[in-house]
Amino acid sequence: MVLLAIIVFIALNYFNAGYGYLRSKSWGYSINNKLGWMIMEAPVFILMLVLYASSERVGNPAIIVITALFLIHYFQRSFIFPFLIRGKSKMPIAIISMGMIFNTMNAYMQGYWLYKYAPATMYTTDWLYSWQFIIGTIIFIVGMTINIHSDNIIRNLRKKGDNKHYIPKGGVFKYVSSANYFGEIVQWWGFAILTWSISGVVFAIWTGANLIPRAKSLYEKYCDEFGEEFTKLNRKRVIPFIY
Repeated sequence: MVLLAIIVFIALNYFNAGYGYLRSKSWGYSINNKLGWMIMEAPVFILMLVLYASSERVGNPAIIVITALFLIHYFQRSFIFPFLIRGKSKMPIAIISMGMIFNTMNAYMQGYWLYKYAPATMYTTDWLYSWQFIIGTIIFIVGMTINIHSDNIIRNLRKKGDNKHYIPKGGVFKYVSSANYFGEIVQWWGFAILTWSISGVVFAIWTGANLIPRAKSLYEKYCDEFGEEFTKLNRKRVIPFIY
């Protein structure tokens, strides 16, 4: 998975994933954006829930809380976020398919660690009072809040019937051009810390490998479309004050 993440990171520095602001017809047949997001994200929610329900650790308080945090994110991404999307944008089937494959692999990776391979002595009730869980959960919630708030700013850039592009402003957009991606990267590093697991770290690496090159492409798109209006804002791409 780490090797694949490296390959994806390199590839996305040369090829834009053609959805949203970077949508391109070269990616082939596309379907409704709302349906596409749901099809892409729902499998990880469903599979993780099935893996949890069929495990021997169903009643473990720490496992319940960790699973809930994971599922809250994917419930929002699968069944709330798609219905908040405005406009009639489309998403390529190719992007949806790749997203589904990764999400399925990731659900197995996270689920099998939490519900089978993690030492039975690790995720006890005491884990909920550990520094890893407390700090990781705070980081996770902060990241999720930034992600949802930033998505809301982007969503409200246009009025009904308006097809123009605008520069997002406010919140963490003051510092980076892809604040929503920054929030998601922070969120999954928080998950890696609160689970203190290799599987969590691999997911966090994947998140960065996917979103950092996309943030770079979006930054360049903003520069091309808005010129000095955008560049004079002196924003970084995705990590405040760094990149």
